[in-house]
Amino acid sequence: MATPTGPDGVDRIVAQWHLERPDLDPSPMHVIGRITRLHWALNERLLEVFDSHGLGRGEFDVLATLRRSGEPYELTAGELGGSTMVTSGAVTKRVDRLEQAGLVARRTADDDARGRIIKLTDRGRQVIDDAIVTHLRNEARLLSGLTASERGTLTDLLRKLGQTLPED
Repeated sequence: MATPTGPDGVDRIVAQWHLERPDLDPSPMHVIGRITRLHWALNERLLEVFDSHGLGRGEFDVLATLRRSGEPYELTAGELGGSTMVTSGAVTKRVDRLEQAGLVARRTADDDARGRIIKLTDRGRQVIDDAIVTHLRNEARLLSGLTASERGTLTDLLRKLGQTLPED
């Protein structure tokens, strides 16, 4: 079972604000500060894995979206944008790079001459199948300091936070 650690940098920041501005409640920093610091640290470690497979985060995301879509491993550019939550311009740039690398192929949609279908190539499927194994192993390693129960609790809390954040 994971044991709690002592104070960290966020605790020091909150304590400093308590001293300097006792009229304010800096307690939200306990959560937001840690989420922010974890994001930076995790992002660095995730990018190492993507890079080891010759991919950026965006390219990994497109390949993974196509792969998990099931046979025939193809989606419209709009569907890709919706699943990756980026602009159509960003999808186009990612697909351009992946197409140049031979990992996806692009064709005109049968029912709309303006629409494009993006399909995972055999080579692209092999790359993402290899990358996802490494990626999931890395994620498990990054979470190894938590028990299964703690991971479940954290999952539920993060889901709740995501669902309760105010929309812009």
